[in-house]
Amino acid sequence: MCIRFAVLGPVRAWRGDTELVLGPPKQRALLALLLTEVGHPVAVHEIVDALWGQDPPDTAVNVVQRHIGALRRLLEPDLPAGSESRWLVRGSGGYRLEVEPDGLDLLRFRALRQEAEHAAQSGDPAAATEYLIEALAMWRGPAASGIAAEVRSHPAFSALDGEHLTAVKEAAELALEAGPGLGARVLVTLRQAAAQHPLDEALQARLILMLAATGHRAEALDVHRSVRSRLAEELGVQPGPELQAAHQRVLGRAYALRAAEQVASGESTDPDASGGEAADAAKAQLDTGVMVRPAQLPVGLRAFTGRRHELAHVERLLPAPEGAVSTVLIGGMAGVGKTTLAVHWAHMLADRFPDGQLYVNLRGFHPTGSVMSPAEAIRSFLDAFGVPAQRIPAGLDAQAALYRSLVAGRRVLIVLDNARDTEHVRPLLPGAPGCLVVVTSRNQLYGLVAGEGAYPLTLGVLSDADASEFLSSRLGAERIAAEPDAVAQIIAACGHLPLALAVVSARAVVNPTFPLASIAAELHENEDSLDAFSGEAPVADARSAFSWSYQLLTPASARVFRLLALHPGPDCSLAAVASLAGQRTGQTKALLTELVRAHLITEPVPGRYGCHELLRAYGAELARAQDTAHELAMARRRMLDHYLHGAHAADSVLAPSRERIDLRPHLPGVTVPRLANQTAAAEWLETNRSVLLAAIEQDARHGTGEHGWQLAATLELYLDRNGRWQEQVAAQTAAVGAAQRLGDIRGQAHVHRALGFVNGRLALWGEADAHLARALELFSEIGDLAGQGRTRRYLAFLANRRKQHEQALEHYKHASTLYRAAGLRSGEASIANEVGWTHILMGRYEDALEECAQALSDHQASGDRNGEAAAWDSLGYAHHHLHNHERALDCYEHALELYRAIRDRYLEADTLVHIGETHRAAHHPTQAAHAWREALAILEEMGHPEAANVRDRLKGPLAPDPPPRQ
Repeated sequence: MCIRFAVLGPVRAWRGDTELVLGPPKQRALLALLLTEVGHPVAVHEIVDALWGQDPPDTAVNVVQRHIGALRRLLEPDLPAGSESRWLVRGSGGYRLEVEPDGLDLLRFRALRQEAEHAAQSGDPAAATEYLIEALAMWRGPAASGIAAEVRSHPAFSALDGEHLTAVKEAAELALEAGPGLGARVLVTLRQAAAQHPLDEALQARLILMLAATGHRAEALDVHRSVRSRLAEELGVQPGPELQAAHQRVLGRAYALRAAEQVASGESTDPDASGGEAADAAKAQLDTGVMVRPAQLPVGLRAFTGRRHELAHVERLLPAPEGAVSTVLIGGMAGVGKTTLAVHWAHMLADRFPDGQLYVNLRGFHPTGSVMSPAEAIRSFLDAFGVPAQRIPAGLDAQAALYRSLVAGRRVLIVLDNARDTEHVRPLLPGAPGCLVVVTSRNQLYGLVAGEGAYPLTLGVLSDADASEFLSSRLGAERIAAEPDAVAQIIAACGHLPLALAVVSARAVVNPTFPLASIAAELHENEDSLDAFSGEAPVADARSAFSWSYQLLTPASARVFRLLALHPGPDCSLAAVASLAGQRTGQTKALLTELVRAHLITEPVPGRYGCHELLRAYGAELARAQDTAHELAMARRRMLDHYLHGAHAADSVLAPSRERIDLRPHLPGVTVPRLANQTAAAEWLETNRSVLLAAIEQDARHGTGEHGWQLAATLELYLDRNGRWQEQVAAQTAAVGAAQRLGDIRGQAHVHRALGFVNGRLALWGEADAHLARALELFSEIGDLAGQGRTRRYLAFLANRRKQHEQALEHYKHASTLYRAAGLRSGEASIANEVGWTHILMGRYEDALEECAQALSDHQASGDRNGEAAAWDSLGYAHHHLHNHERALDCYEHALELYRAIRDRYLEADTLVHIGETHRAAHHPTQAAHAWREALAILEEMGHPEAANVRDRLKGPLAPDPPPRQ
């Protein structure tokens, strides 16, 4: 009987086609250790050291012998007692595991690496790369993932992980040398390895070069910026020669593998269209529509005082109507009032910039590390201008070009708040004259001043006069005049720092009977300094002001304040805070009200709570000092449970018949939102989108990773339906690393599938095919029939997009067989409808009617109203193409009635668009316009990008039919 083993990922074994249950953790770990040294004896003392470390039990050797015996019986159940095992042999003071040449993935991996080495030495880098791609595909996570962490830290397993990392680097080098065609296939694995080894400069350099070579130049530069910042923060070093050389080569546009490939095929040579065709085309389409005038400035501070000299200085920097872009850089320490001054000044100038005001908080110094990337910021600006999602190019360069095209010839005020460094800002600078950019940052952005001509304005702390005016505006002139000495002491104790003065004055306002002298005395008794200010210019003590307000909180409110520091996003809901605290929402609401009154948190909109970064950092310090690691871990898990189960509930409401992952029960004390309908579900997801994405990244990087990949899988449909494809790529890329680290094959399968589909959306066909092939392999490995079925459906959808309709039908055939075996009748019916749609694309309208009618019958039998509505819509579309206009309208009315009943607003609008098309074809322009206006009203209410397409139809109701949708 053939015995097979796997150690490149979870430890597994098969006897024939039957997977073996490997027993308790120590026994599984022992097998893993033997597999790493396959064919060589492992001494008993080495086994004991690996399994128990420095403190083995007295019975350790006996336990090892028992595990060896159990493994022999597992591998050879018919082995007579006392007989020598064929596979597990004793000798040389230890045990040796023998396997056949094709019986262990590790041996096959090493053999393929040798083949790659021979091919490379023979001058065939393409063949060498193919061997390495095949070798790397055998890895399903870190070596021996799933065994105890203290055992996996043994050098034997670290060495295997090192072999994987070396193979990734070799594959990248050879793919760059091989020329077109292989870069995208290596890039998938290279991205994952780089995410797991963020400080490996050689690996990051290869990623940068490969990104540039495959047409992702903007992302390559973004990776360099991120790695440089991380090296400085975590190691205190600058990039080494290899990373610097890669950066210079990208800046010089030295690599163009993807461009060469597209030239050879006659396609565009710039898929990201950096300043080129993609942005120009999108801009041309937008110029024919309605341009939104954004007004994004946050509310200014009502009691703003002082800063007269600074305001007079920046006033002189305003650009003339036809002058060059002015960039003003407002710098200074945290809490000095940079944002307050920038927003106040922006409001003063708003009427001079009639084409709009843009604002974004780049979160450059967020305590959780959830920094907003330039790509996210540009996407938010394009959203603010009302750019439909389908008209936004895929790459950062093209998106930046479109953004600059939109502001060209316009007077726009742009506030970039909390920037981390120059590279954080550079892609967001417009190229048009007449615009004003206001940047705030704690860092001195020399590159922005030297390279972009920015005017620096460094804020110091308030003068005595301005600080006194600051307190007077909040406490009243009479109270300030009555105790001038106490006022001077308060100002000195707060170090003239606006944020500290605001916290102190808030307490004084709430307690009007307190003498200011008592407040000054208490501040003097609590002298300290904030660690967050270390390394910056000398500043006064802010922690004493924070701690003084904190110490006056009730214990329950103080606990909530500390736990809020764990939250990854810019703001959060009452239910999220309640879950963090493990309390009822009613109880938590009262505690949050106390915190808002103390100015320790803010409530920018009803029911949403935020916290200044300094105060969040202070809360994190307190949590580490006052709460146990177990308490903080449980709070973090409750928070993640809230978001995971909330997203799962929303997804279930939006698509009730869609197969989805099963979750384990949430912890006690978690509040899961109750979402009554699709509108509520969509609003919950949209409101929490940035937090959900930050939670995925935080858990993937610093947590267990389990919540991260499950959350990414749950959000897949929502992000796809709403055109958030770049966010999808980022979320799923973080998630795939987490699933691999866990050795969770199911998680890896789900995330690879999502990555494959979104790369297809972006027309990155090489990466799409690689991810979907990997997903299909993993789902097959764990016997997940439904997972295989949906992967086949994705492959079919992307085949249709490439007009490979026969291939799509073949995928659907496989998917139907898989769903039937899994007992998913609704899935089979959906496939029938999709097959019918494929027939429509092929012009086989009669075949489409047959398939869609079968889908309709099956959905009706199973009670799937969403599927039934989709089938009616497809039937109508087929009848429309057969010029059976009355039959088409009848089908559409059935679909419309169902979509309204289940409150699916987007698909209701989609069906109304189809109704309008049929009325137009039947020469009923009035009815067509009426249907399109109804659709437009729905889509505009949703803020959906397809609203622009409906506006185009209303401009010419008798225009020819558009081509069938893909």
